[in-house]
Amino acid sequence: MRKDGRAPDELRPVKIIPHFLKYAEGSALIELGETKVICSVSVEEKVPAFLKDTGMGWITAEYAMLPRATHSRTPRDSVVGKKGRSYEIQRLIGRALRAVVDLTLLGERTFWVDCDVIQADGGTRTASITGAWVALALAFKKLLRAGVLDQDPLKESLAAVSCGLVAGEILLDLTYEEDAMAEVDANFVLTGEGKVVEIQAAAEKDPFPWEIFDQMRKLAEKGIAELINIQKKVLENA
Repeated sequence: MRKDGRAPDELRPVKIIPHFLKYAEGSALIELGETKVICSVSVEEKVPAFLKDTGMGWITAEYAMLPRATHSRTPRDSVVGKKGRSYEIQRLIGRALRAVVDLTLLGERTFWVDCDVIQADGGTRTASITGAWVALALAFKKLLRAGVLDQDPLKESLAAVSCGLVAGEILLDLTYEEDAMAEVDANFVLTGEGKVVEIQAAAEKDPFPWEIFDQMRKLAEKGIAELINIQKKVLENA
């Protein structure tokens, strides 16, 4: 039993609140245990130069953390400049979302996805991807109703979760404390059909065998299936 009372293969309590922001085309607050992220989507009627006159759209992301989202204050990126970690995470979010969207159906529009962490306790990047997919789906629904889009550009559902080897045990959905102690940690980004979008895995100490990775993969598939069911219920009632 873990410190928060969960079984090794158990997600933290998940809550997704749709339409969390008034003005965004799509938005959601996702709570994954004590980790909380506001995800919003804004539509811009233009695309990057490399897509101009192609008829295709684009999806890009920005990720940031409030100064007191963490135990001690972290200066804003706008003051100290975008940090390598933030830049890497926002690129991951953008790649993941583009993988499950038909960009040819967007028209020449850019969908800006903003993920703002208001409280962090591990898994901020995975929560951001899971919540951002809901916000993007809501934005597409709104534009379809308005006649701006002719077809739903979403090809598949998408969610992400962390796994790790902590004190010799494989755990699903790590808290910050568990992540800090992990001998191995990984982030899995999968579709609703179980296809791989991206996997990030690393040994924090000694190299690990494929058997450990396979166990983490099975846990991740279980967790992501649960997250996608939650997403679907949110969208059905939104």
